[in-house]
Amino acid sequence: MSERIVSAITGPVTKWVVLGFWLVMLVLMGPLTGKLGDVESHDNSDWLPANAESTQAIDELAKVQDPDDLTTTIVYHRGGGLTKSDYTAIVLQIPEIASLDGVVTQESKPDQPVMPAIAYPTGEKKGQKHGLVSPDGEVATVSLVVNYADEDPTALLDLRDDLVEMTKIDGVDVYIGGAGGSTADQMEAGAGIGGALLYAAAGVVIVILLITYRSPVLWFLPLVSVLVALVVSMGVVYLCAMYAGLTLNQMNRAILDVLVFGAGTDYALLLIARYREELGRHEDRHKAMAAALRGSAPAIIASAGTVTVGMLGLMVATMGSTASLGPVCAIGIVAGLVVMLTLLPALLVITGRWVFWPVKPAYGTSGEKSGGIWTRLGGWIRKRPRAVWIGTAAALLACCGGLSMLNITTLDSSETYTKDFPSLIGDRVLEEHDLGDPSNPIQVVSAQGTEKDVVEALTKAGYEGVTPVTDGTHEVALTAVPLSTDPMSKASFDTVEDVRSVVHTVDGADALATGTAAIQLDMASATDRDTKVVMPLVLGLVLIILMILLRSVLSPLLLMATVVLSFGAALGLSAVIFDAMGFAGQGREFPLFVFVFLVALGIDYNIFLMHRVREEVVEHGDTRRASLVALSATGGVITSAGIVLAATFAVLTTLPHVSFIEIGLAIALGVLLDTLVVRSILVTAINLDLGDIIWWPSRLARGRTKIRSPHPAAGRRPMPSPQPPPMRGPRPPRDLRGRPDLRGHPQQPRPRDPGRY
Repeated sequence: MSERIVSAITGPVTKWVVLGFWLVMLVLMGPLTGKLGDVESHDNSDWLPANAESTQAIDELAKVQDPDDLTTTIVYHRGGGLTKSDYTAIVLQIPEIASLDGVVTQESKPDQPVMPAIAYPTGEKKGQKHGLVSPDGEVATVSLVVNYADEDPTALLDLRDDLVEMTKIDGVDVYIGGAGGSTADQMEAGAGIGGALLYAAAGVVIVILLITYRSPVLWFLPLVSVLVALVVSMGVVYLCAMYAGLTLNQMNRAILDVLVFGAGTDYALLLIARYREELGRHEDRHKAMAAALRGSAPAIIASAGTVTVGMLGLMVATMGSTASLGPVCAIGIVAGLVVMLTLLPALLVITGRWVFWPVKPAYGTSGEKSGGIWTRLGGWIRKRPRAVWIGTAAALLACCGGLSMLNITTLDSSETYTKDFPSLIGDRVLEEHDLGDPSNPIQVVSAQGTEKDVVEALTKAGYEGVTPVTDGTHEVALTAVPLSTDPMSKASFDTVEDVRSVVHTVDGADALATGTAAIQLDMASATDRDTKVVMPLVLGLVLIILMILLRSVLSPLLLMATVVLSFGAALGLSAVIFDAMGFAGQGREFPLFVFVFLVALGIDYNIFLMHRVREEVVEHGDTRRASLVALSATGGVITSAGIVLAATFAVLTTLPHVSFIEIGLAIALGVLLDTLVVRSILVTAINLDLGDIIWWPSRLARGRTKIRSPHPAAGRRPMPSPQPPPMRGPRPPRDLRGRPDLRGHPQQPRPRDPGRY
């Protein structure tokens, strides 16, 4: 960070300018955060790759059907069988349902086919023929289409509540399912992302900051800074979604929240630890903050840059939800970095030393915290470094054994949430009573006038109930193939592949298959491809940054190996935990998301450690001693930072989404492994075992270190390290050769080198 920027942030006058700037940003960005939910996409088709068959079919389907139409199914169930009065009540409800705002009928859109049209047969036998009543007579369905493209998305929740009230029949259970019902339940499940999730993350950060600083006041400044960073990042994401084509879903927004809280607090911990130290060396708090920024900013910027580049590597993904996560997270990291290096320093110098009460750092004291657990840990590792790193690596490899329990799959509707939503219960009732959901057929789009040919081919292939939706007068033909299985199950995927193989053989039809099951199948294929492409790309990008930062080849390779080993161990342990929790499997995006975050965030702590090791090597010329000094100096603050980040990601487990729980738990576990095991034990042991060779091929590997000169006029000749101040007390006697004779003389404590973090 340049001297001019440092002076602008920490100056007695300019600090108020910095504060005023961020107040203006809050005024501008604050109102936009409340609109973020308006630009969220709840339609899986928005995330499909452009070359997927479902995407091409949806584009063709848009010529005859509004893409914002959501088919909804009302499920009626009475144990022992529906009565004639039940049938009569259902039929009488249909006109009232059709009159609701947002419900689409063939009368309201005469120029477009509505599939399926809102209707119900007048007789039980006719209902069975059309698949609207179950064979045992206990379940009946009514299908409708809703469209709220021009209204507040929460209107769908209001519609669901209105339908529940309107369809009440004594003794009959009613559930709202289909695409409309599941979307409404998804919105309800995601309601905690904007409120409860933020409160939980803030609570976790407050508790950890109180424990870390033991001050009833200091925690407030980093928390305020994190909230400012979150508001700014959410505002920028909203603007990008509105005007730059950035797409956003619930998972991306949830990860943005916890990432800004976790990473922002990490940067605050590192800066405040250095600032507290510099207050002991500088009487003027402005000068102390300037020194703190010069010392800590390079490592913080390098860390944020590594995470940002790693996140942007996601942009090569073909899945829109994965590709958009990259810029969303990058915006959050950059916002957190800028706020923590500008607003937080300004707030700290404005408040002064009293903010550290009750333990205010006094001028003239060293801020170094030597000794303690980290010094003892370093001493233990130093005795047998090779045995320590081999044993630690073996233990992590043993944890990787749990990878055999991973079940990467597409979670079906019943496995997606941890609670039963009405749409899930409705789907289960339909399946138990051998009645397919009429709102989720496979939709075959073909050339104009080829409906009959498609129906004939599918009927010959053994498919029943295939019906043409268009009549030959529309621009393209549309045919519906009933689906009796969960659209997100493997059985439905197999059906889609078989239907596609049949309709692709119809001459002149140019048929394409889409629908919920087809969309999920194409998303699964795209996610599998992205996992194979993005993971090595992110690994390579982070490795290049490490090589540039450390000016070495061997050390970055060793660090990346430790992070990958930690990733495997985290996944293995997570798989065991998920199995114990009774989860059916892990979503296809699970390994990719966990890998990217653990590599990008896990390498952060190694950067903080190795950046300090390199500084100490240049200072003292010995990698082994430098590693011990770096571990002792950075152990406390890096551990606190890791616990904060792990705790904020663990907050994701409070949401009712299985995918959120699995991703949050795995990342939290991986961060803890990186912080407590990999960084503090494994990396330190490797450094102590290999010594200077870890810097190969730089000159540090050949022992060509340059001792820093305390005086600029020293020229090229290395100057000796500053001598410790003279010992106080009586001068010890000397022997015949003039050497001090310390026998029986009281020993004086040797001054320690000041720490940097």
